[in-house]
Amino acid sequence: MDVKKLSDELSVSAQIMPQDMVALKQAGFRSIICNRPDGEAADQPSARELESAASARGLEFVHLPVVPGKMSDDDAVQFGQLLKNLPKPALAFCRTGTRSISLWCLANASTQPLPALLGAAKAAGYDMSGIVRRIANGGRTPVQLADASYDVVIVGGGAAGIACASSLLARAPNLGVAVIDPADIHYYQPGWTMVGAGVFDAASTVHTMAAVVPAGVTWIKAAVTAFEPAENAVILEGCRVVKYSRLVVCPGLKLDWAKIDGLTKTLGRNGVTSNYRFDLAPYTWELVRSLKSGNAIFTQPSMPIKCAGAPQKAMYLSADHWYRQGRLRDIDVGFYNAGGVLFGVADYVPALMEYVKKYDAKLKFQHNLVAVDGPGKKAYFTKTSADGSTETVEAQFDMIHVTPPQCAPDFIRVSPLADTAGWVDVDQGTLRHKTYANIWSLGDVCSAPNAKTAAAARKQAPIVAENICVDLGLRTKQAVYDGYGSCPLTVERGKIVLAEFGYGGKLLPSFPTFILDGRKPTRAAWWLKERILPPIYWHAMLKGKEWMAAPDVR
Repeated sequence: MDVKKLSDELSVSAQIMPQDMVALKQAGFRSIICNRPDGEAADQPSARELESAASARGLEFVHLPVVPGKMSDDDAVQFGQLLKNLPKPALAFCRTGTRSISLWCLANASTQPLPALLGAAKAAGYDMSGIVRRIANGGRTPVQLADASYDVVIVGGGAAGIACASSLLARAPNLGVAVIDPADIHYYQPGWTMVGAGVFDAASTVHTMAAVVPAGVTWIKAAVTAFEPAENAVILEGCRVVKYSRLVVCPGLKLDWAKIDGLTKTLGRNGVTSNYRFDLAPYTWELVRSLKSGNAIFTQPSMPIKCAGAPQKAMYLSADHWYRQGRLRDIDVGFYNAGGVLFGVADYVPALMEYVKKYDAKLKFQHNLVAVDGPGKKAYFTKTSADGSTETVEAQFDMIHVTPPQCAPDFIRVSPLADTAGWVDVDQGTLRHKTYANIWSLGDVCSAPNAKTAAAARKQAPIVAENICVDLGLRTKQAVYDGYGSCPLTVERGKIVLAEFGYGGKLLPSFPTFILDGRKPTRAAWWLKERILPPIYWHAMLKGKEWMAAPDVR
């Protein structure tokens, strides 16, 4: 007997036997629901035998039989009524547990988010892909018709999605391409570090989604709830179905603010800020300008995160402002990093350490932020020692810049496209899905072990576009991604350490060292970040113009 807990009210199990009632009673169960018809197998006890054993132990027993493959909408409604009325907690079972958990998902489809239901089922070891469309339809059997069909469907209208759509149309203008994204606004997120330092105006990082979706591409303004890769279908909110010949998945990642206790209640107040949110980056600059003395804390969670250098960029630019204003001697700067190194590519660390020394920043490695008390101006960290032991560390702050933990979006993590870590499971060279040959992924959500940056997406988009065209028979040579990513580390206002690297930390500089040596802080790199990269983003990358980003074909 292997019991899987779904909620405080219900657990599911494969077939139970009369003698199991003793253990179930001891485990605290009060009701049993049998979803297996009698006579399915020779070794199966009858519902009457099970009811007799349950009653002898004071357990309420209900028989709601469901024939495999013939689960009706009414079955789900009855199951929901049983859960509402029976003493709880209850255990539901069938031959494997699949029918029981399917009934639970359908019964709760109108009251709980689809990813939450699929996630609970997945955690219990059950795959609900066969009924995902019914769950998305509020637990009712949907009409098996697609709302629309396209040659290529792109999930996500961020940097990766728009760039990929443009690169596709640059190669094959007649393709039917759709981009699915519910957002009205498209953001230039690499600019938010500069907003937080008073260099960029927040408005300069914003365009409407309608302005960036390429001409000839259909924008479907909706949220994706699930995937049916076996049916070449994407399920949207409201159980709308979009079919595809080829699929590209690039919805970005999820900023998990709620994972830090107390954080959501105090963001944007009490000296608590983050450049990882558009509306908070201006508050960062407000805090930096107003701080005259005290403790300034900058945090970095465990990898992976998008733009791994952004947490320390905020620290450098803030400290540089205090240094120039003559305030730094009265401000204690602390960088609390859940990891064990300042930067993952060792070649760039010496230059960064010079600035750590200049700003007298205290490096606190293996310190993971777990809670924030905004009104009390206290941050709490879990510190991990070399022997694996942990302790809670309290730190007082006058200003704290928080980088939130990050993960794949819920609808990705619970989907059949995800690997065990929740990322879209792709080959790191071709960016093609390892299981479904007509699916590709790029940007922050894919499993390739590259830095999650806009520069990486700029390189990946033409590669995915090229390889889709090869798959369609329009091109002959596959493109291969080398893991390129770039992180312009803004160490002071006017100078940047331009980190450019690929898989395994291999340096992949875009310029000869006599023009720009990325291992050293340079004004040229700052000029590139401040003046050149924003127009390249808006007018080249998002328009399918692959300047210095042409794919490597083999």
